[in-house]
Formats: sequence, structure tokens, C-alpha cells
Amino acid sequence: MKLENKKQIVAQLKDKFGQAKLVVLTDYKGLNVAAMNDLRAKLREAGIDYHVVKNTLLRRAAKDTDAAALIDSFTGPSAIAVSLDDPVAPAKVLTEFAKANDKLEIKAGVMEGKILDASSIKALASLPSREVLLAKLLSVLVAVPTGMVTVLNEIPAKFVRVLAAVRDQKEAA
Repeated sequence: MKLENKKQIVAQLKDKFGQAKLVVLTDYKGLNVAAMNDLRAKLREAGIDYHVVKNTLLRRAAKDTDAAALIDSFTGPSAIAVSLDDPVAPAKVLTEFAKANDKLEIKAGVMEGKILDASSIKALASLPSREVLLAKLLSVLVAVPTGMVTVLNEIPAKFVRVLAAVRDQKEAA
């Protein structure tokens, strides 16, 4: 590979590392081409970039970014998954794929400058998706005004019921 190509790869990765919500480092050793293509398709579908890059280039690209916390983990065959939008999506896709293919190993990850081990990434994968969390938040936000309207509506309704009871009592007497 020519020096110019390497510099371009490092610049692209550095830019992605700077914007990333989550970076996950994996060991793909033992995966065949069909499995790798399947993994890449699933990651691409979720909007995640997945790159197999030399460790020396990864080290250079990670300097002065949040991914610098992973530099010690750049050993052996390494592939990196970078999510610019959703921090949960790569963890979910990689964890599900690793369950089906025991050859894929999640080494480590970094989110907001904090290093995550494989168990932390699996815990992150167990979180509900962003859409589900937003739906839950919306239901909580709607419940408060709905409850307040119900309470405020109950005051005149109670008054009407009391008047009706008094009327019924006078009619009976």
C-alpha cells in the first residue's frame, strides 16, 4: 500500500473517531468470507461503518481522539465498528452476530472517552433501542397532563353527583 493511501485511510478514520458515539474493536480471526460479508451487510443496514485496518494505522488514527483509549487493544487481527449516530446499534448487531458465530470476538470499545470491555458492550446491547426509549419517554410525558385533566375534570363531576344525590333525597322525602 502506498504512503498516500495510508495517510488517506488514517485521516478518514481519525475523522470518524472524532465524531463517533461508539467505537467497538473486534477480532474476526476464523470468520470466512461469507460470514464477513453477512456481518458487514448487517452493520451497514444499521448505519455502522466496519473496517479491517492494520493496527499501526489504527494507532495513528486513534491519537488525539476518544478512541486513543483502545490503543493498547490494537493487537492481532482487528476490525473496527464505528457508529456516528446510535451508540446501542453496533453493540446489538455485533453481540447478536457473535452469538451465532463464535469466531467473532468483541475485544473492547470506547464511548465518550470511556473504555468498555466485552461484558459492558453486551450490557449496552441489552438496552432498548432509541425508538423504544423515546416512546417510553413520550408515554410518561403524555401521562402527566392526562392525569391532571382527569383530576380537574373530577371536581365538577363530583359536584354534579352531590347535587343529583341531594335531588334524589328530596324527591324521596
